[in-house]
Amino acid sequence: MLFLHGYLSSGKSFYYQTRFFERDFNVYAPDLKGFGNNPDMPFPYSLDDYIAEVKEYIYKNGLTCPHVIAHSFGARIAIKAASVEPDLFAKLVLTGAAGLKPKTTFKKAVKRAAYKTLKRFFPKEKLKCFFSSDYNALSPVMQISFKKIVNEHLDDRLNGIKNQTLLVFGKNDKETPLYMAKRLNAGIAGSKLIVIDGAGHFCFTDKPNKFNMEVKEFLLS
Repeated sequence: MLFLHGYLSSGKSFYYQTRFFERDFNVYAPDLKGFGNNPDMPFPYSLDDYIAEVKEYIYKNGLTCPHVIAHSFGARIAIKAASVEPDLFAKLVLTGAAGLKPKTTFKKAVKRAAYKTLKRFFPKEKLKCFFSSDYNALSPVMQISFKKIVNEHLDDRLNGIKNQTLLVFGKNDKETPLYMAKRLNAGIAGSKLIVIDGAGHFCFTDKPNKFNMEVKEFLLS
């Protein structure tokens, strides 16, 4: 079983899951390049670079078609990798999955237009207010990598996924709202969607017992 963590996170984010699932599976939860104990990124990684990293990890650890539990950014990797190479993974569990093109709100449209206008007259350093504190805290190489990743939308990859897929989302998820979960559910043939009440983007830590039992039933069925 392979865990793929979210952005600005690490394999340790799956603490409640690795302890639970190691009773029945061999569990692997690596820190992806740029995160946790794997901080040094030699160049700005794209999604394809992360897929190559995951494939190398699978090969080096002698894994054969592992089940994958992927959160947020990790789900981006799992979605694209599975759509290209269906036999790379067994079953997929995607939680708080990112990668779909978000809805454009009026507020976002105004902010984007203002930024495009102002960047003609001011250096990027003067426009930090347009970016999140998380983005501003990234190193320059990580900022380029981040932009590469979030600007690649995976909507047209969904119909290429042939793996049995479980989608688990928190009802209160603000980062990847339920409309994204429903689009994933509609786009991935035969997928099942579970929504957990009282949980947000990290539903696997907000409601670990519920999450673990639903995933275990899916994997062992």
